[in-house]
This record gives sequence, C-alpha cells and structure tokens, in this order.
Amino acid sequence: MPAALSPWRGRILWLALALGLNACTSVPRGMLQPVKPVPGTERVDMLAATTRAPSLDPGVLFSGDRGDTVSFANIVVSIPRDRQVGTIQLPRTVPGNPETDFAVLSATPIAKSHLAGWFKTTSGRKRRVFVFVHGFNTPFDRAVFRFAQLTYDADADAAPVLFSWPSRGRLLDYSRDFDNASYSRSDLAYLLKVAASSPSVGEIVILAHSMGSWPAVEAVRQLALERGGVPRKIKNLILASPDLDIGVFRRQIEDMGPHRPQVTLFVAQHDRALQLSRFISRGATRLGGIDPSREDYQQQLAGLSGITVIDLSAINAGDRINHDLYAASPEAVRLIGDRLLQGQVITDSDLSSPLMTADAVGSAASLLITAPIRIFDTATQR
Repeated sequence: MPAALSPWRGRILWLALALGLNACTSVPRGMLQPVKPVPGTERVDMLAATTRAPSLDPGVLFSGDRGDTVSFANIVVSIPRDRQVGTIQLPRTVPGNPETDFAVLSATPIAKSHLAGWFKTTSGRKRRVFVFVHGFNTPFDRAVFRFAQLTYDADADAAPVLFSWPSRGRLLDYSRDFDNASYSRSDLAYLLKVAASSPSVGEIVILAHSMGSWPAVEAVRQLALERGGVPRKIKNLILASPDLDIGVFRRQIEDMGPHRPQVTLFVAQHDRALQLSRFISRGATRLGGIDPSREDYQQQLAGLSGITVIDLSAINAGDRINHDLYAASPEAVRLIGDRLLQGQVITDSDLSSPLMTADAVGSAASLLITAPIRIFDTATQR
C-alpha cells in the first residue's frame, strides 16, 4: 500500500510547490525600467554578467533564453526605506516607486574589454568581490532584486557581482534550466578568472543558490583543473540550498585539489523546493536537504576538509517553500555579512554568539552549526 501511494504523494507535493512557487504571478513584467532616484533611499551598485539573450523590452533587459555570448551591465538598484531585513518590496505596477519599492535607477552596458577596468574602480575598501549565482525558476529581474537585497542587508563591504544564467523562470522548465546552467559554467569561470587576475582584487567570495550551485562549483573546479589549483583569491564558496547530488559534489571538491576555498553549506530538511527536485530527478536527497547529524551523510562527506554545514531547519522565513532562508532569514543574513563575507570560518564557538542569545530568550529562530570535518573524523574512527 505505501508503495502504491507514493506517486500520489509526489503529485500532491508537486501541486503544493506549484502553488507556492507561483504565488508571485501577479508581479508585473518590465520591473527593471529605470526611474528617477528619490532622496533618502539607499543604493546597491552592481556588475551583472549574464549568458541570457538581451530583450528588446528596456524593463526586462535580459530574457530566459540563451544569448550568443556573455553580456555585462552596470545596474544601480534603489532600496526603499523602512523595510525589514530579508524582504523585497516588488512594485505592483511599472515603473516602480523608489519610495516604497525596489527599483532600478540605471542599467549601463559594459563592453567585455572594459571588464577589468570595472574591478579596478569598484572593488571596495577591502578589495573584496562578492559574486552571486542565482537558482532555478528565477527571471533576471528577480535575480537583480534578490542580490541587491542580500548585499544591502548583509552590509557587504565588497563589490557586488551578479552572474545570471538563462533560467526560464517557470516551474515546469526544470530540465531546461539545468541545461542552461551547465551551458553557462565556462562564462562564470571566465568572470572569476578576470576578477582573480585583477591587482585591485584581494579576495573573492562566491555565493550560489539552489541550481546555481552546479555552475558555481563546476566553474571553480574548471579553474582548478586549468591552472593546477583554485586561484588563491577565491577564499569562500557558499552554497545555499545546493541542488546537487551529494556524491557528485564530493567528486567536484576532490577535483579542486588540496588548496581549495573554504566551503560553507546552508541546508534545511524542510526545503520543499529541494524535495520537488528530488522527485523530478528520481534521485536521493539533494545536498541542500541533508540532515548533517545523520551518520550516513557524514560518511559520504568524510575526509573532506574545509567544509562547514549550517543547518537552518529550525528557521521559517520568507515564503512557505523555505528555499530562500539564506537571504530571507535575518539570522542567516547576519552570518553571511558578519562572518563569511569577512573571510572568516563559522565554527562551534558561534553557538555562544548573539545569534543564539535570541533563541535563549524565546525566539523561535535557531541555528544548528556543525563543523563537518570534526564530525566526519569522528565517524571515520568508529
């Protein structure tokens, strides 16, 4: 009987996720149409690199189809006042109102030959570059606004760089999105190579979400194989809700060699989007959905040094899908901004940080932080 019911459970899960993920269907098209700035609002000035095809609609900029080449643009996003950390105020009509909405102030194309010059002039006081790779089901405008929100809320003292691959922005295009993400990995590797080669850049932090973890890890692996090791400036690779097979991930990390960046995984067992991904691929639990306290997962990652797992399963933030906890949860955003973007490693000692003080006084939010190398070593000795 349970075996007979499992297809129905999958269909129910599919429908529930479809309702949740498509709750934003009322969002208007053309949100990136530039508007005039409003005094008193904040700004995020980012470089956008994309393998998407350009759109003739100036409010869309780039579509969900593949472009013939990688394109670059300097995009300035206005952040409205009086908003909560982790939230994105999308306009109900276009153009948006900077007083109340996230809005674009300018979008200026940059020639590929001028890319190195951008890093020279805007790499931040600490010469740090923050690269973000979005996930599945993400149109270009949503990627721009999500990264602007994360950059601002994390108070990132770094030059923000968005890498956007051609996600179609539709739930049923999972397979096409995966192909497009794979199609884009060499262009991401090129972007990282240019940044690492710039004397103006001291270090690079990469944060990839969901399916974006695949081209991100592949790009770093590709650089390692080409150059005999990962460029030393790539300090931290953060994978939020990574939609990866755990065995494939292990091989990718091993291929990077011993001098690889610190790897931080944000996982959550109640991530319903990854549950859907598992159903579609008919595979095992995705890397972003593992329970790091289970011995079988510890054994699968045993011996891999420099990996930290942050379990966000006790947190509910954003929508009911629990797929954007890394950016929607104020606690997770603080970890990214206060520690990971500063080049620091999160350890068990963070359990006594102010993050956990909130839980002690009754907050429902809590973080279980584990150091996999320590746990995995223990499991190996058994």
